[in-house]
Amino acid sequence: MATDKEEICVLLVVALQAHMNPMLKFARCLASKGVFVTLAMTETARDTLLNSNTFTTQNPKINLEFFSDGLTAEFNREKGGEALTTLQISGSKNLSNLIKNLTFVKKLTISCIIFNPFVPWVADVAAELGIPCALLWNQSCATFSILYRYSKKINPFDPNFEMNPSEILGCPGIPNLEVKDLPSTILPPTPFHFKKLISDSVQSSEKASWVLGNSFYELEKDIIDSMDSLIPIRPIGPLVSSFILGRAEEDDNNTLHIDMWEAEESCIEWLNTQPISSVIYASFGRVTVLSQIQIDNIAMALKTSKRPFLWVLKAPTEGSKMKLGELPSGFLEETRERGMVVNWCSQEKVLLHKAVACFMTHGGWSSTLETVASGVPVVVYPEWTDQPTNAKLLADVFRVGVRIRVGEDGIAGSEEMGRCIEEVVDGPRAKEMKKRALELKEAAKKAVEDGGSSDLNINQFIREISGKSF
Repeated sequence: MATDKEEICVLLVVALQAHMNPMLKFARCLASKGVFVTLAMTETARDTLLNSNTFTTQNPKINLEFFSDGLTAEFNREKGGEALTTLQISGSKNLSNLIKNLTFVKKLTISCIIFNPFVPWVADVAAELGIPCALLWNQSCATFSILYRYSKKINPFDPNFEMNPSEILGCPGIPNLEVKDLPSTILPPTPFHFKKLISDSVQSSEKASWVLGNSFYELEKDIIDSMDSLIPIRPIGPLVSSFILGRAEEDDNNTLHIDMWEAEESCIEWLNTQPISSVIYASFGRVTVLSQIQIDNIAMALKTSKRPFLWVLKAPTEGSKMKLGELPSGFLEETRERGMVVNWCSQEKVLLHKAVACFMTHGGWSSTLETVASGVPVVVYPEWTDQPTNAKLLADVFRVGVRIRVGEDGIAGSEEMGRCIEEVVDGPRAKEMKKRALELKEAAKKAVEDGGSSDLNINQFIREISGKSF
């Protein structure tokens, strides 16, 4: 237990994997540099952590605390609007009480409260308690730039910008940005609670003393530089597992990563039997729900590619009339000699495997960072939120892949998917994309090494919150 002379950071996360893991990895990073960290999570995260086989920690500098989000255990927290409202009203009071208990009862010195964009009200809690705070932006710096400019009505976001999907928007650092490349949350018919969350998140960034980005300078240099005159964002990532960055495997007793679903390790054994750079790895995350026609088209593209594939696909939704997640009849039998379908896998381990040739992904930011850090080219099939922006980055800014084109119905045909797979794996630009992917992989490693761009930003942040030098 820390004494009152020690500096600590309180990190707040929500019980969603895409938001939890960046916080856990940043906690481990800070602890490795001598900072005492308290992870403050909602009580619903407690069961998630206890039921996970991948989460353990015996790090003396990391402490876990929990507070109520004001909702019952049975409440469906996927109901975004109601859950976010209750969390803001009840969760803020409970978090405030937790912090007061830490400071007045346990006599801990809190030097900074760190929060993510989904809980912007934490900035107000910090202000009330007189504690500096930092926003850890867990999407791309490009998305932060777009949402900030949109919320503040800074060019190119005039009132009618969304009327023409093909209109070119002059956003610094993102060449030829079109309306279709924007985060879907700023376009009609986005629910009110999402637009309010964006506005609140931008306001919280202005209340925070620091905005930290889960990215690295060399990846989004022009975008990061363009924000200096508005609100600086300091990249401190990529926040991925240390082994993916070429570091020694972390002690199992100090693991700070959470998988909410059990990975099927048999897929690694299967990959071991495949030729080098031959396998198409397809995964669209746990949040994205593929329609049956999308599944059918992906299945057809993988089958006609004649290449080995590993496909992570959610099991059919229980009780669903549409039978979401059902594979086409005969697909498994027809492809069993060269394909494998699993419910979940350890994505970072898969991406690092020498058998993987490309990654077919929805383009979530966590997956984007993992594929960049692994040096794997991508085929991007974005759906919503920040995924269209990430697809634009991967294809046109990072230049490590291609974006699947969709029809007027928003669905991509199997032939288009097959074309993109062929282009990335064996097309005229395939070698160029692979070379660029490997260059970014090395840049990611250097960014987090001693003296790297992200390492220097983290050290500067620690100096500023603690008033110490090291």
